[in-house]
Amino acid sequence: MTPDTKDWTWVLRRPCPDCGLDTSRLRPEDVPTLLRANATAWRDVLADGDPRPRPRPDRWSPIEYACHVRDVCRVFADRLHLMLTEDQPHFPNWDQDATALADRYADQDPAVVAAELIDAAEHLAVRFAQVSGSQWERPGRRSDGAHFTVGTLARYFIHDPVHHLFDVTGREQSAHAAR
Repeated sequence: MTPDTKDWTWVLRRPCPDCGLDTSRLRPEDVPTLLRANATAWRDVLADGDPRPRPRPDRWSPIEYACHVRDVCRVFADRLHLMLTEDQPHFPNWDQDATALADRYADQDPAVVAAELIDAAEHLAVRFAQVSGSQWERPGRRSDGAHFTVGTLARYFIHDPVHHLFDVTGREQSAHAAR
């Protein structure tokens, strides 16, 4: 597969034309509920048939996307921790494609991945749910220089699991599930 090199920060300003999520209309406080619903949906995807075949050569399989979502939750938990404990941290780079190859996403056990994804999502959901007041405005920046606050990081993050669930199921996840 060709690595994804797009700058996805545009999802903070306008709706995604693919998955339909409009993060600009989300409150950061909505992210924990959306994340939990998303993780449950991934568990169901991984339990339904064989999640290993790729639908097209340029798309990951459901198990590969699920592994990626699990790891995104872990990476963003680390980034959130940095933002809440350090002044203006610079996030270490994460090469998602190298991780997919090194960790052999396609060969992982779907039941184990489902459990790990739910655990990672719950950990991050709890961390986001604990944020309050001025903590939402704490800054941090990515290795490419993109700047975030905790609030924009939450909204940016949630697009990833929602979008990838759409990639696999073709169904939009309602943002109204958070309210």
